[in-house]
Amino acid sequence: MTDQTHASEEVQARVRAGEEVQARVRASFDKQGLMHTLGATLVAVSPGAVEIALVPGPAVSQQHGFVHAGAVSAIADSAAGYAALTLMPPGAGVLTAEFKINLMAPAAGARILARGRVIKAGRTLTLAQAEVFSQGSEGGERLIALLTATLMAVQGREGVGD
Repeated sequence: MTDQTHASEEVQARVRAGEEVQARVRASFDKQGLMHTLGATLVAVSPGAVEIALVPGPAVSQQHGFVHAGAVSAIADSAAGYAALTLMPPGAGVLTAEFKINLMAPAAGARILARGRVIKAGRTLTLAQAEVFSQGSEGGERLIALLTATLMAVQGREGVGD
């Protein structure tokens, strides 16, 4: 086998693994009733990173017309959790052990986007962050919230898995 053939096979294996992770996360996301209720969508999935978007509207707003902090927290928690799941073994489930969120500005705009990423992945616990942005109709972004979460890999427990 030539070095070029070996390199090509490695690239193909990584692509297949990435596709499997995407399919796994998308299937899990589709089971989430809250994300469906909020109208949230899974925008991007890659190893250690996930993006979830939410279009503001009356169903997710608070009394002043901004997107409710609960909706912002929910998409941030899910983005961080799914980012962690992308690095966990097949069949593992992910549960949030704790999170802290800083709400830095009102959530308003054409779209709210949560970008989750893994900071440190461990065998049982993973530390992840999600930055939440307000996006305008012109495409500009403003950071409106920052979430830090500890997530737990659950394996071998009936009903908890991908």
